[in-house]
Amino acid sequence: MWAGARLSAAHCEMLAADASPLVRAGVAGLRGLPVPLLRSLASDPVPAVRGAACDPAWPHLSPLLRERLLTDPDEYVRTAARLRYHQDHPLDGAGFERLGGTAGGALGTCRLVPPLAVRLAVHQDPAVRERLAENPRLDPAAIVVLAEDEDGQIRHVVALRADVTEEQRAAIPLAFDPSDGRPMVLPWVADLHDDPMAMRRLAASSHPHIRSSVARARHLPQDVVERLARDEDRVVRRLFLAESCEDAPPDMLLEVWHWWDGSPGFPGRPRTHPDFPRAGLLRFATDLNPRLRRLALDDPQSTPELVEEFSRDAAEEVRQDVAQDPRLAPSTAVRLLADPDSSVWAFAARNPALPQDVVLRLLQDPETADAAAGNPALPVPVMRRMVNLLERTRRECDRSCLNRPHAPTPHQHSSHGWQLLAGPPAEPRTRVRAA
Repeated sequence: MWAGARLSAAHCEMLAADASPLVRAGVAGLRGLPVPLLRSLASDPVPAVRGAACDPAWPHLSPLLRERLLTDPDEYVRTAARLRYHQDHPLDGAGFERLGGTAGGALGTCRLVPPLAVRLAVHQDPAVRERLAENPRLDPAAIVVLAEDEDGQIRHVVALRADVTEEQRAAIPLAFDPSDGRPMVLPWVADLHDDPMAMRRLAASSHPHIRSSVARARHLPQDVVERLARDEDRVVRRLFLAESCEDAPPDMLLEVWHWWDGSPGFPGRPRTHPDFPRAGLLRFATDLNPRLRRLALDDPQSTPELVEEFSRDAAEEVRQDVAQDPRLAPSTAVRLLADPDSSVWAFAARNPALPQDVVLRLLQDPETADAAAGNPALPVPVMRRMVNLLERTRRECDRSCLNRPHAPTPHQHSSHGWQLLAGPPAEPRTRVRAA
């Protein structure tokens, strides 16, 4: 429910005591949950909650409580407890067979005796073999078998294991396509990001996904940065390093900007990187590539006159940057409200250079109200009334949704309700923008 979330101890305690078993079961998956709460959830009267708490609570339970879970009257709880027990104690073939329809849960988590692991490594179902390859407690003999699997995806999973040596990894035949998707960062590599020696070793890995995960480190030794900046894989060399590493070379950051805007997790990179080179960017002011012309606005020597000039640029992406520039003249901000590009006029509506009376008029028009509501130049009394309106419409929606499943959301109500805050209805939007 909230996998990976971190809450305060007080919030965790409140949720662990919630009346809903679904909420209590979800709380068991929270990271860093206090040990007393884990123990309490493992003794919950509802089987679903006890079962959900088995895995995270197990290391902190007494032998007596563990035995109670292993012999729980509810089958779901017993199965969860057995699966967790066999992470520490090897599971043999007979025990595996007794798991029946839940045996699949053992493939990727349990410590299997070597003969069972090797037998499953040649199972006819590739889904079984792939799940087995993901098991962090897998016997080395089974890993050797899976490293030679006929299925390339299974070999790929084996190649990314933390317990595979670089010599073994390099020997695994892979048909790697650089254009294929790759994980943001392998968790086991991320755990080593603060270990300089580990980063040096893994930066030399034969597998680009591992080198990509190294490049995601916030800080790296200089020799590792230099090595990754020359990496043969473009994603390692220019994308992951440019987005994540604060030690990335400035010249590489500028080169990456030619073709990359940043991913959802790193918006604006590499242009927003602290070491992005800004001095000398005025040389791009007349560049034919609008992407490079935009950089001229970031030069410390750029002027309000350049902002005004670029406000009439033929490229929408240049005008979008201008509409967000704090040096924008009020009259230019008003003019950009009539821009044919919706992003340009929306950014202009949020620019604090826009006169307050114009912002208030934009609030009266449902088509421009959302953008204007984000303008920091709004008078404080208006902001307070907007907050009160949001709270009121939220309560109304909560009531109406009980009777109407498709009732409008508070956001939909508010976008049409800001006009109540700024006076009588506005004239058509085109006239408001040109005012």
